[in-house]
Amino acid sequence: MLCCGFYGEIQQKGSLLLAGKPLLNAKLIIRGVKSDARDGSTFERLQPVSKQVVTRASSATVADAIEAANVAASAFPVWSKTPDDERSKVLTRAAELLLERADDFVVAVAQEIGGSEAWARFNCAIAADIFRHAAGLTGFERETKRTGRDKHVKSTLVRQPVGVVVGIAPWNAPIVLASRAVAIPLACGNTVVLKASELCPKIHSMIIEVLNDAGLPPGAANLITNATDDASDIVDALIGHSAVRRVNFTGSTRVGRMVAQTCARYLKPMVLELSGKAPMIVCDDADLDEAAQAAAFGAFFNQGQICISTERLIVDAKVADQFVKKLAQRTSTLKAGDPSKGNFSLGSMISSQSAIRVQQLVEDAAEKGATIAAGGQINKTFMQPTVLDHVNSAMRIYREESFGPVAAIIRVNSDDEAVSIANDTSYGLASSVFSRDIDRAQSIAMRLESGICHINGTTVYDDPAMPFGGVKDSGFGKLGGLEAVAEFTELRWIAIHEPPGEYPM
Repeated sequence: MLCCGFYGEIQQKGSLLLAGKPLLNAKLIIRGVKSDARDGSTFERLQPVSKQVVTRASSATVADAIEAANVAASAFPVWSKTPDDERSKVLTRAAELLLERADDFVVAVAQEIGGSEAWARFNCAIAADIFRHAAGLTGFERETKRTGRDKHVKSTLVRQPVGVVVGIAPWNAPIVLASRAVAIPLACGNTVVLKASELCPKIHSMIIEVLNDAGLPPGAANLITNATDDASDIVDALIGHSAVRRVNFTGSTRVGRMVAQTCARYLKPMVLELSGKAPMIVCDDADLDEAAQAAAFGAFFNQGQICISTERLIVDAKVADQFVKKLAQRTSTLKAGDPSKGNFSLGSMISSQSAIRVQQLVEDAAEKGATIAAGGQINKTFMQPTVLDHVNSAMRIYREESFGPVAAIIRVNSDDEAVSIANDTSYGLASSVFSRDIDRAQSIAMRLESGICHINGTTVYDDPAMPFGGVKDSGFGKLGGLEAVAEFTELRWIAIHEPPGEYPM
């Protein structure tokens, strides 16, 4: 189980000091070979805290993107025909290598996104489980017999790999989300092109390095890195390529709409995992100590920069004062700081602009009557975890995804009101309900408009064996579980007709 309890089991090895670390390099990976862009151009990634250059990456041209898709297409006949057990061994070995290189990922996460060591190791652990789970799916059911209306027609439903899959991964959970973008597509026999985030090109390149070192045939997994200004052209070239048959994108709803429009233009099926505004409902009979611990983890881990972060705490007014006190006490023990200078619970936000934007949401709420029960301090890219009480619908933070370390508390007087407020959002990814009465909690859960709901658990919980996806503006399709096999395979109907045939003319 991967949740706050699992987080407590992660072994931190002490700060891996970043001072004096050599510049990271991220090149294109095509046909298993690292290479420069065709025109030799590069771009630089700055460390969020120091603003120093930490990564120099190849800036792909459209021609590079097309070549990556061509190479993936040429590798498809080999990988799709590779026996199930061999594909499973490669993915299992990838999980092993990822964990063996965890220290390298810790450094890259601190350098490129300012993330804490705990966050990096948490990512590695879940990503390894993603590859292990994918390894267990290589023997997916390929044929199913089905009887139709005509006894003289024998029908078989066949699942086949589709070809080339493009994965577009974000920066915020860089190891997990890049792994999820490629693991099940590869397990199904497809080949992949991963388009790295411009904010963590080295981290994403390390995922493809792990896969190639695990034994993938050359070209089965390829990497494209690009400068921000070129992203639109690169994505259009990849999605529009004739060999690309599926696209998966994880990121903001705003960018997801653009990806969806491009996919629609080329008639390419897609899976979208987008923004969230996850509610946690705390009923009047909840275990408040457990709820406060889950809320702190869900709202503040990785500075709240997770699509399933607990954004709204909808608390029954009868227990709200007690709950706020417990959450504020828990919050006061968590500190955000520079990962190069110690083992802080929380690291940096992705940029000072992001921190300022979240601070503006807090200030707007405070001006309109909310109270800051804990935290609220900001120093450049560091924002201390913040508990914001008495939030209401007049405040921006009620509706806008904060993507920051803020727990917004909304007080309610009944379960019906709690459900109504929880559903009063355009998003619907994760949710949570805390109650000692499981029947009551399940009744509430069934009324929530979200793809995922946890009872007496945090919203920040992932299990690769379960279907991960949202509803409404949080996207559609599933990127986890057995259900993801359907997203990355083609279902065909093969019918054998026994003569003589009967025709109406």
